[in-house]
Amino acid sequence: MFEKIIGNNQIKEVLSNSLKNKTLSHSYLFVGIKGIGKKTLAFEFAKNILCQKDEENCDCKSCIEFDTNNHPDFMYIEPEENSMKIEQIRYLQKKIQEKPILSNKKVVIINDAEMMTGEAQNCLLKTLEEPPDFAVIILIGSNENAFLATIKSRCMIFKFMPIDDKKLEEYMKVNYGISDLTANHLSIFQGSIGKAILLKDRKEEYDRIIEIIENLNKKSLIEIVNSSEILYKSKEEIFEILEYINILLIKKAKDNYLYTNCIEIVENTKKRLKQNANYDMCVDNMIFNMCNQFEK
Repeated sequence: MFEKIIGNNQIKEVLSNSLKNKTLSHSYLFVGIKGIGKKTLAFEFAKNILCQKDEENCDCKSCIEFDTNNHPDFMYIEPEENSMKIEQIRYLQKKIQEKPILSNKKVVIINDAEMMTGEAQNCLLKTLEEPPDFAVIILIGSNENAFLATIKSRCMIFKFMPIDDKKLEEYMKVNYGISDLTANHLSIFQGSIGKAILLKDRKEEYDRIIEIIENLNKKSLIEIVNSSEILYKSKEEIFEILEYINILLIKKAKDNYLYTNCIEIVENTKKRLKQNANYDMCVDNMIFNMCNQFEK
């Protein structure tokens, strides 16, 4: 049923059996790192819950409506302006009480659900405590600790594990023709298929970043600055890049403690950027302070 989705076979098996045996829970919580397949699996699960025939490659009206984003018994909610507000949950509560139109069930997926405000979580709790018989709610999040204990106690929790490096390598080779992945590339992915897919259009950029970090203790400040153009041009993706830089630094810190200091420098850069400090100056200071760690 979920053959096209890579990894987490045990979770797929449990969900498949619940569909076959008609033992669905009213609420689920899918947790794990971003890009690991939680949302993809949630959508496929929702489609099968709503299906009118319970067949593979089904062409029933429900499946057609789902695939064209027109299903009247399906809702998808995600944060607005970096948080999920109580008004969104109140709208969900109103709509979920309405009886299904096309299927026997109604399904709601709440993506990045850990971004619900405290108010919104408490509001949702009322629905989780007394859901309509036909309702299924799927919460998706990266940080289990961000959810209230009372929310978690009402959900069937599935913890998604990172995907094996060999499976990621095979996936990228078969689907995108990329066969020259290194250990550093795989460390970017952290077991996330989403991150692996992003690499296909940005491999050259990441290779340049690897070069910068490898040369911190080998080249002069001027040489590092001259080779760091990619950092100055990547304002939109800078937090993702800084995350990757820290992954590389953590690996190198195992052999040289000075890279631990560099990790702290990167974290301070993140904080300054979030406070809207001047972008180029933040990058300047980061490069200078990292290079300074290796001055002789």
